[in-house]
Amino acid sequence: MGRLSNLRVVDPVLTNLALGYTNNELVGERLMPFVPVDKETSKLPKFGKEAFKLYNTERALRAESNRINPEGIGSMDLVTDEHDIEYPIDYREQAEAAFPLEAHATNVTQGVIQLRREKMIADMAQNPANYPAGSKIALAGNSQFTDKVNSDPIAVIEAGKDAIRGKTGKRPNTMVIGALALSSLKFHPKLVDLIKYTGKGVVRLEALRELFEIPYIYVGEAIYSSDQDVFSDVWGDNIVLAYVPQAPTQQGMERNAYEPSFGYTPRRRGMPQVDVRNPNGKVELVRSTDNFRPYIVGAEAGYLIQDTNA
Repeated sequence: MGRLSNLRVVDPVLTNLALGYTNNELVGERLMPFVPVDKETSKLPKFGKEAFKLYNTERALRAESNRINPEGIGSMDLVTDEHDIEYPIDYREQAEAAFPLEAHATNVTQGVIQLRREKMIADMAQNPANYPAGSKIALAGNSQFTDKVNSDPIAVIEAGKDAIRGKTGKRPNTMVIGALALSSLKFHPKLVDLIKYTGKGVVRLEALRELFEIPYIYVGEAIYSSDQDVFSDVWGDNIVLAYVPQAPTQQGMERNAYEPSFGYTPRRRGMPQVDVRNPNGKVELVRSTDNFRPYIVGAEAGYLIQDTNA
């Protein structure tokens, strides 16, 4: 066995565990889902409103075929980045452990990488500079949802839906609500008034899905800690509306980046991986590796509502 094989052995059991790892509090993948790519550098379709253009498809007898003008779909350079983190296990810990430490190490390292990805997506989706004019609003004063008397969250969200539809021809099917924003929505009198006949005095997600006719609504609950142990929300008091095509349901088909969407996260095929190495004979290192980078590819298919809370 060669030296590299001794140093790094991909563990199929731990890799399968990593592939199945999920954290329901992380919602970034709902806005920028994974699409598999074969190389770290490539091209990614970038969609403008021309990608949703209605074309004349009727053809007269003996006339030339109708032709799509492909300038509506541009491209952007695609680069994915490797992310890795390792967890040390001393042989004495392994001998005394009451639970499988390698599985624990896999979950911890996967969680670290997934939280990093969540923060990357959240920073992009909550940055108004990433949205064109007319696809964002910053609330202030009595328009903020914490003003229970004067604000109108229904009108604000409906305006966002109309903006996406007006620019893309698609209604948003996805909404990500920061946990702080949800706290101001749950008891807002204008929303509560609409559902009071259900016997509930608080607005729940299923009621929001029905009210706004947005089937996929998620709450960004993730938090992160700084080096000084200061905890902060990954998703602030913001709401992101977006059109994101759902994954194909047909068996054997995988999602691709050629369908117009607010965003995608290209990921190297075969990732994530977990390898185990023991360089000094006493400390085993369980390492998780992933390779991805999120992109906003159709900003007009998104709408940002900022600063819902005073």
